[in-house]
Amino acid sequence: MNASYSEQKPGLVTAIALMALVSGIINLFWGFVASATALGTVVGVICLPLTILPTILGVFEIIFAAKLLSAQPQPVQPSPAIAVFEILTVTFGNVFSLIVGILTLIFYNDLTVKDYFARINGAAPIMPSAPVSPQPEPVIESLPEIVEQPEQPEKPKRTKKVAGK
Repeated sequence: MNASYSEQKPGLVTAIALMALVSGIINLFWGFVASATALGTVVGVICLPLTILPTILGVFEIIFAAKLLSAQPQPVQPSPAIAVFEILTVTFGNVFSLIVGILTLIFYNDLTVKDYFARINGAAPIMPSAPVSPQPEPVIESLPEIVEQPEQPEKPKRTKKVAGK
């Protein structure tokens, strides 16, 4: 890919990459501090696998950000899973990653971001569909048909026969 292609990177994609990079670095340090703290107690040693999770997320965030920030774009899919895990790090007390995860999910829904990811992955660009105005059905003006009911002849009245006449 040529250098002019990288200039077409939307600002929101750069924002996603930078936020993921900073959040990844914070999660690395957060995980190291949590793990070091956990090693100080017996219960913490048992909980050590839980304290490593922010560190693992931080590594994935840094790799994802590096792919997005590279001079020559690499085919990479948007990663809502990383954004969701960033949101879940609030359970470890990391509010910054919570905010980054929410913003990332919002930015993924932007049409320019979707179009950029479609282009670097070789898919057809997503074109915004113009709202289709429903065409009104043709109004057929018809006069109400007056159907005349044929008059039914009245039933002849029965005359009572008088006995004896």
